[in-house]
Amino acid sequence: MLPVVLHTARLELSIPTASDAQAIYDACQDPAIAHFTTVPAPYLREYADEFVTQTAARWDELSHATWAIRLDGALAGMIGLHDLRETGSAELGFWVSAPARGRGIAREASEAVIEWGFSTEELELVRLEWRAAVGNIASARTARALGFRFEGTLRSVLRNGHGERGDGWIASLLATDDRTPQEWPIAL
Repeated sequence: MLPVVLHTARLELSIPTASDAQAIYDACQDPAIAHFTTVPAPYLREYADEFVTQTAARWDELSHATWAIRLDGALAGMIGLHDLRETGSAELGFWVSAPARGRGIAREASEAVIEWGFSTEELELVRLEWRAAVGNIASARTARALGFRFEGTLRSVLRNGHGERGDGWIASLLATDDRTPQEWPIAL
């Protein structure tokens, strides 16, 4: 499947290209990204180049669908559906650059990706999972607002960019679920 370009009211979601590598590198210098994601720390410039190349290959094999989030033409983050392995499920993951945070970008981009994922017959998705390190309140608020149902805390399940293991929250959204914001049993 060719990479798909998605549009929202403010955003364009498109495959990251070599011209994005410097902006990806710059964004990944933010300690919060390494703390709350698997982005390696320290993040070297060559990692951005490798990421762009890997993203294209993963689109070709349809194992991951990853988009650069662009706001007014500038890179504002990354979003993707990961582990598309003929299981009918995938994991939604995203990060937003520090200057773009607090503007609803993750939610807006996620809505487009979720709609695409559930409507693409080639994927046959039934379930999306969201996972985040315990304490990643911004990500949890986004998932809750998207209608994800909180399923629990998994002990020592995630490894961050520093290689440290930690507990993670997990939530899911089924294709048949309504997408209204949900109440979660954790304090957000």
